[in-house]
Amino acid sequence: MAETVLVTGGSGFLAGWCIVELLGQGYEVRTTVRDLGREGEVREAVSTGGQPGEKVAVLAADLTSDEGWEEAVAGCEYVLHVASPFPPVQPKDADELIVPAREGTLRVLRAALAAGVKRTVVTSSVAAIAGGAKTPGPLNEDDWTDLDFDGLSPYVRSKTIAERAAWELVREQDAEQRLATVNPGAILGPLLSRDASYSLEVIERLLKGIPGTPKVGFSFVDARDVAALQLKAMLAPEAGGQRFIAIAEFLWMAEVAATLRRELGDDAAKVPTRGVPNLAVRAMALFDPGIRSITNQLGKKLTYSSAKAETMLGWTTRPLEQTIAETGRSMIELGVV
Repeated sequence: MAETVLVTGGSGFLAGWCIVELLGQGYEVRTTVRDLGREGEVREAVSTGGQPGEKVAVLAADLTSDEGWEEAVAGCEYVLHVASPFPPVQPKDADELIVPAREGTLRVLRAALAAGVKRTVVTSSVAAIAGGAKTPGPLNEDDWTDLDFDGLSPYVRSKTIAERAAWELVREQDAEQRLATVNPGAILGPLLSRDASYSLEVIERLLKGIPGTPKVGFSFVDARDVAALQLKAMLAPEAGGQRFIAIAEFLWMAEVAATLRRELGDDAAKVPTRGVPNLAVRAMALFDPGIRSITNQLGKKLTYSSAKAETMLGWTTRPLEQTIAETGRSMIELGVV
């Protein structure tokens, strides 16, 4: 009989690919959404990913409420906790992100531990590793964001505080082997629906034709590769009590733009060919909250090592050029750009 896995936040981009990966591996899958009105979207997205959407059990549960979580985890062997708030604009009150991220993670983890779930894999972020970093890297799983650093965004604080809370809880219950965390960078990959993740905005903005590329770069990874790592962290005995960075490579936006032009041809006609001075980016940020969130990264190259996932779990990534091209094509096919 197939084992059952719960994936939280089933309407999200990464969660959708986790569901597709699990179904492809023969697992019974259930997922949670805040509003059951989105059940059809979840099933359609899974079907877009190549798996039968009708095979997913969709339940209602909210990170801000205890209701529904006991039922969601009942009978599950594993839990992938993927759901977490990730807004396009950072809130003025950091608690708008911190409280649901921390309390939601603890709700899911407590329910999983109480239900005898073998292992919960929490999706954290490199944001919990690099915030306030004093060195350019490569950073690894021993590194943690310094919460005393003044320049941290609410999102970075929320991911760090939520992951630390998870590790504290399993230590209190002597259950560290029943938790693993995956810390991905900026996630790209083919869309499963028009409801795109904020992390895909870099591709969307380039295809729609921003004036030029700012001197900003990101450590990217494919959502499908992150989903594969989630399963490896879920199953491998040695993964218990471990963090795993999930990164393919660092690219500047100008390099992403060049890849789109090369791979998509005429479909990338609006992609800029020139850069934008930092001063101009800071001026645009006064009017564009999406740009405002990247101004503190101008000219900075921060790198990470995924060697632990590669050596301990045999994790590999597909070529990032392929990911960028497939992300762009899916946006065009779905009418996002």
